Amino acid sequence: MISWRKHYRKGLIAIGLLLSTSASIYGQGDAKNGEKLFKANCTACHALDKQVVGPALKGVVDRLKKEQGLDTDWLHKWIKNNKELRASGDKYANEVFEKFNKTEMQVFPNLSDKDIDDILEYTTNPPEPVKDTIKTGGPGTNVAAPQNSNTTNSVVIISLLAIAALLVWILLKLRQLVKMGQDEELAESNAKQVKSFSEIYAKYHLVGKGLIAIIALLATYGIWNWLMWIGVYKGYKPDQPIYFSHKIHAGENKIDCQLCHSSAKYGKVSEIPSMNVCMNCHRTISEYNGKYLEPGKDKAFYDGEIKKIYEHTGWDPEKQQYTGKGTSPVEWTRIHNMPDFVYFNHSQHVIAGEKAIINSFNKKNPDNKIDVVCKACHGKIDTMNVVQMANDFTMGWCIECHRTTEVDMTNGYNKEYFKNLHEKLKKQYPKDGGKITVDAIGGLECGKCHY
Repeated sequence: MISWRKHYRKGLIAIGLLLSTSASIYGQGDAKNGEKLFKANCTACHALDKQVVGPALKGVVDRLKKEQGLDTDWLHKWIKNNKELRASGDKYANEVFEKFNKTEMQVFPNLSDKDIDDILEYTTNPPEPVKDTIKTGGPGTNVAAPQNSNTTNSVVIISLLAIAALLVWILLKLRQLVKMGQDEELAESNAKQVKSFSEIYAKYHLVGKGLIAIIALLATYGIWNWLMWIGVYKGYKPDQPIYFSHKIHAGENKIDCQLCHSSAKYGKVSEIPSMNVCMNCHRTISEYNGKYLEPGKDKAFYDGEIKKIYEHTGWDPEKQQYTGKGTSPVEWTRIHNMPDFVYFNHSQHVIAGEKAIINSFNKKNPDNKIDVVCKACHGKIDTMNVVQMANDFTMGWCIECHRTTEVDMTNGYNKEYFKNLHEKLKKQYPKDGGKITVDAIGGLECGKCHY
């Protein structure tokens, strides 16, 4: 009896150990930590519910067990160093490599076994998404509900009645004026008044000449002012063929301006990025899952704009490959465009003048400081859904900047190059401490900005 109980107890312990071992794959993993690790390491090539560069990973543990008879040890080896696993001659590892166009998967030797278990737990039992309140344009901003159609109709009817009443009143007044014109007393009064224009002019010619001179001056000023503002389009914000929100990209997602406008740093012109630049990210981002929604726009709108990128580039998001059947190039509408006779070099301002421009701008605008040199000219682009021209970009606007922006004398090159000039300015402008601004080093010379 004692022997039976002893074997029974050992059997229970063995079964318990077996169950705990088999459950540890899922039970010991932390799905929340796995979600963070998955988003940090895997989302560039994988999604839970669809194929991206690599296969969908939801339920990968069970799928691998049923279809290939492989356990999580194989997944640990694959994730840590898939190249080594393929080199060992593992059949399934090489099949996966061939199936996905021999695309090299990154190795992750930095991930611990616990980290990988957490990721696998997330792919097996992903936590329910937290339902956050969708932002619609900033704190405290709500999307206005559509107005009641009955209210709108009432306003239109009242407006039409008011216009009709006004017309009736005007007709009555005109009728009264006609009757007055037919009155005998009024006719006699008109006969006594001076009717000759020459007589009026002879009597008031000095006043007339003065008025004509004033009108001529005002007209000349008006024409001059109109001519001076030709080509100034501050506030210009055209619609683009593909809707691109800088607030989402540069604001919400903190994408560096120079990631897309790379030539602004090293070239004269800040070019419009090619669609290949867009595809660097949107190859794996086929839908919009951000929390920010611009008022009047929903997720479906943004998803539709991403599809336009695929149509122009000929990208098949399902097969994850180019079809070679892209449509015509995107014809973007240019916003900032200098006249042909103006020379402007982006790299000179973005690199050489970066520190000086930021410091000068923040001194002049203590309540509206900037952290990126681009914003000094283009405005706070990271808050714009639709990009607009933020400044005048006139000659006077540029000159004013050159007169007030101090040269960065902490720069080793400038300190040595302008050494003698700096000493001269100290003597010439002792009150300013010999402050060197851009105009002092040739910033107002015509040849600097004009061909």
